Amino acid sequence: MTTHHLVRRAAEAVWSPVAGPLSGAKGLQAWSVVDASTAAVHTGFAVGRLNPGGSMATHVHSYEESLYVLEGEVVVQTPGEAVLLRPGDYGWIPIGVPHLLRNVGDLETRWARMSAPTPRVSHSLDTYVVPELPPAEPAPPDVRDPRTRRYGHIDRENMDPALQTQERLAVSASMRTALLVYSGITVKMMIDSDLGAVLSTMFMVQYEPHGVIGGHDHPFEETYLILDGSVEATFDGTSYVLTPGDVAWAGVGSVHSFRPAGDGPVRWLETQAPQPPGRHSYRFARDWDYLLQRLQAGGSS
Repeated sequence: MTTHHLVRRAAEAVWSPVAGPLSGAKGLQAWSVVDASTAAVHTGFAVGRLNPGGSMATHVHSYEESLYVLEGEVVVQTPGEAVLLRPGDYGWIPIGVPHLLRNVGDLETRWARMSAPTPRVSHSLDTYVVPELPPAEPAPPDVRDPRTRRYGHIDRENMDPALQTQERLAVSASMRTALLVYSGITVKMMIDSDLGAVLSTMFMVQYEPHGVIGGHDHPFEETYLILDGSVEATFDGTSYVLTPGDVAWAGVGSVHSFRPAGDGPVRWLETQAPQPPGRHSYRFARDWDYLLQRLQAGGSS
């Protein structure tokens, strides 16, 4: 089996007008990182940017779409709802739901975009323009309201184990975003099956300077967008130092590990597609190397 990974540097980003049915969108460009030109099957990952006053036609996709706002403000409109998303906000758009994005602010907006499965060039990027949604006045999503089912918010402080008080957890509609802490690593889920997604996940990861995870692989694809700090990432035996804005992708079976490369914490946005199975989503090389050593030493049980 041949495994695959890729690394793309922020300094080498290539911004292009969006292709396919949305090619006429006003002020819209994208840096397509993981797409059908790569080995990916389940992942499409890009960074989009939209100029002030920019917008696109109402459309639907035959894939799930998740987004995380990096800079500026963007309006996401779906039938009966228009939300104003700001940095740290994220959202999920189910398959077949009409939607559009527009920039009503004075600054360029940027967001990370996850598509699952990979949009197909031979099928017009699995995108279909539909009748326009009527204009609607946008409002920020109330993430404490249990009726808010497709949007949320995450800040740097949400990744600090010392700040996980009830008052701070109350910025979420439920306890589903409670922090997972292990081995100097913190993880907070953003978009997953609890929010309604069925084909992908999106979450935030932070490593403290002493945080480390050994070589492992998965039965699914992962993408990593570095947001803060620097990390030494190893994929299939090749090491890279990743810094803010860099993106990496690991295919099924690609053995990878991470170790902070600076004095402070490193934080990144991570996606998975398809969603992890209920069991055996991690395969750690050290465990199976241990078994091999026992067998070679004559161990029988």
